[in-house]
Amino acid sequence: MTLRSVVGMVKLEVDHGQDPQDKHWGCPIREEWGLTAHQQMSPALEQKLAFTATLAGSYEAAAQVAANWNCPVDDSVIHALVQRLGSKAEVQTQARLQQAPQESQPQRRPSELALLMVDGWFARFRGPGWGKKRTKQERVEWHEIKNGVFYLHEQSARTEGGRAVITDKVVVRSQGDPADLGQRLHWEARRGGLARAKETLVLGDGIAWIWNLKANRWPEARELLDFWHGGQHLWNLGRACNGTDEAKVTEWVEQRLHRLAHGHEQKVLKEISAIRCSQAKPEKLCARNRIILPATLNA
Repeated sequence: MTLRSVVGMVKLEVDHGQDPQDKHWGCPIREEWGLTAHQQMSPALEQKLAFTATLAGSYEAAAQVAANWNCPVDDSVIHALVQRLGSKAEVQTQARLQQAPQESQPQRRPSELALLMVDGWFARFRGPGWGKKRTKQERVEWHEIKNGVFYLHEQSARTEGGRAVITDKVVVRSQGDPADLGQRLHWEARRGGLARAKETLVLGDGIAWIWNLKANRWPEARELLDFWHGGQHLWNLGRACNGTDEAKVTEWVEQRLHRLAHGHEQKVLKEISAIRCSQAKPEKLCARNRIILPATLNA
């Protein structure tokens, strides 16, 4: 048997035959090490390469790091390894989701506030045409990664230097639909103490799928549009209503950002609800951003 290991290629003489007890055919040393029938990489090397790929950020970078510690391996091998281990982990996750979550620290006192932060971002994946010289298939694909974070308010703190930190949180990601993220995040939140929270807050960027997820999964929770994305929508409104006069746009937006930051959001929302734009395109832009702001900040 030949195995690629952390010290290079290793050739071993191993036994293979029929087990006298249950009569199955196999290789005892492979079974002892947990190797599949055609696996040619040691478990220690698999673990090291998978961990390297996680931190390196790309398969090519992981291969370069592996070559630096005298274990040259093609990036396609690392890609196949990550896909296989990822599929195995997903099977384990789905099995766990079918069970009722048990809170990790049930002895703790009730929490004043539980926070659920939801967002989405796009990540670059290898497409079906990756590595092929002549192909009509896409070499690169972009997929949305839906991201959820849960923590209890008492787990937020600051360092001596004033930097904000969260002492204990759970991060969940999904490539599926919003309902899939909701199931995973809710399970982890229940395990982390969601049921002990007197109040729940969902923080999002204003996109519709997040608020729909909140309504379906945590209907009693309050909604909060984060300040940064609220500012983005104000800038969109400012440009839609004030045209190309950047100085006028800046003055209009900064006045309302100041009010939002100092607890006068209701006055800003009242102004926004009365905004009218005469041109067709700005009117649509106005309507879209006007809906997002009141629907979240007003809740």
